[in-house]
Amino acid sequence: MLKSPTTTQDDREEVPQKLFYKIGEVSSITKLEPYVLRYWETEFNFLRPRKGKSRQRMYQKKDIEMLLEIKRLLYEERFTIEGVRKKLASKYMDMVKEDGEEDIDMELKETIDMIRGRLKEILHRLKEGGA
Repeated sequence: MLKSPTTTQDDREEVPQKLFYKIGEVSSITKLEPYVLRYWETEFNFLRPRKGKSRQRMYQKKDIEMLLEIKRLLYEERFTIEGVRKKLASKYMDMVKEDGEEDIDMELKETIDMIRGRLKEILHRLKEGGA
C-alpha cells in the first residue's frame, strides 16, 4: 500500500515559470522521489517527459500537473495504479496526441536534421564536381 503524508497546496513548492524542469526540480516540487517519477513513467504511458541530448528527462509544466494529479489520486483518493490509469488515460492520451512531436525523441529529431544537412552538402558537392 502506498503511504504518503497528505499534502496540501501550501505543502508544495511553488512551480517556477520555466519551459523545462529536470527530474530533481520536479521531485522537489511534487515531493516525490525521483525513482517514483521514473517508475510512474513505466506505469502510465501518457507520462512521457522529453529527453535532451544528455538523455536527461526534461519535464514540462503539463507533466508536473499530471504527476500531481496522479499523486492525489493514489495517495489521497486511494486509487490503485490500474484505477488511475483507467481514469486518466483518455484525458492525457488526447493531450499527448495533440502535441504531435511528443512521440519523437528530441535527440533523434536533431540527429535526423543533422544527417539531412550532411546529405544536402554531399549532393551539392557531387553536382559541382560532376558538372
